[in-house]
Amino acid sequence: MGIDAEVLIVGGGPAGLTAALTLARLTHTVKIFDNNDARNKATPAMTMLIAHDGETPEHFRNEAIKNLTKRHKNVTIENTTIAKVKKIEEGEDKGYFEVEDNEGKKWVGKKLVLSTGCTDIFPDIPGYEDFWGNGIYHCYFYKGYMPEKAPSSGILAVDIMEDVMKSMHAARYATQISKKVTIYTNDNKKLADQFASSFGNAKMFTVDDRKIARFFKPEASPDKLPTTVGIEFANGDKVEESFIGHYPLSKAKGPFHEQLGLPVLPSGDIATNFPWLQTDIKGVFACGDNSQPRKIIPEAQNTGSLVGAAISNQIIAENFGQMGLV
Repeated sequence: MGIDAEVLIVGGGPAGLTAALTLARLTHTVKIFDNNDARNKATPAMTMLIAHDGETPEHFRNEAIKNLTKRHKNVTIENTTIAKVKKIEEGEDKGYFEVEDNEGKKWVGKKLVLSTGCTDIFPDIPGYEDFWGNGIYHCYFYKGYMPEKAPSSGILAVDIMEDVMKSMHAARYATQISKKVTIYTNDNKKLADQFASSFGNAKMFTVDDRKIARFFKPEASPDKLPTTVGIEFANGDKVEESFIGHYPLSKAKGPFHEQLGLPVLPSGDIATNFPWLQTDIKGVFACGDNSQPRKIIPEAQNTGSLVGAAISNQIIAENFGQMGLV
């Protein structure tokens, strides 16, 4: 059958695009598969990207693709949804990898990159998803700079954040952009007591152990931030916060790690081997949010570049019949 490209990349976000760019710089042929279902599609603006700070994710992605494909004719993009991936076990393409989209079209490559991102698993609290990325944030460096501090903010101490050290870590960051911080333990009174004893003499921290019934959008007024989040408790009481900090559970997006039999960490991330981010199958690499604990764009780009360089090393060494670094 022969290969369609040296490297097949499933997922065209910052990690996949950066891996493609890195490979393209050493003339490798690359095919990217993407269905435009980005994790950050609800985010109004991206941050922490030099020269792109404040741009929408869609604009950034479109400009990145335009630049990549215009300057590097060895990179092509298929706008499709990949449904299956596998390692070819027999025939002339043995040892290579095949991807198949949801219409049955197939492509073959020497190496496979999974840069599919992750699926967030939100707490079972009505209204949470409506504010995700626009009122509820997992990264304060994303929320970041404000001309003046917000009146107040909250930390939702559930799931991963049901931990004093992790939630206080987030709460301390929040004090840079809000005047006071309330930690909501959602009916966990024992945890609330642990937080209260950890505050020391700091007066800007408080804890609230009432059970949360829902998050809601308060009525707008001139003295409120655009992203003000309302919290209604099970007893009917209501409060408002300028924003909420919470890091949800997540899992690697797509069925591909299961189809390949790749191990997954307790965090839900695909397991990769240090330092080149190759999985337990030689020739299969993972980068970005599906395999990294720090799910932010600079980290996705960093891991994409690393994977691109690793694959280049592996392909070139194999072309000479030699053992490479990877």
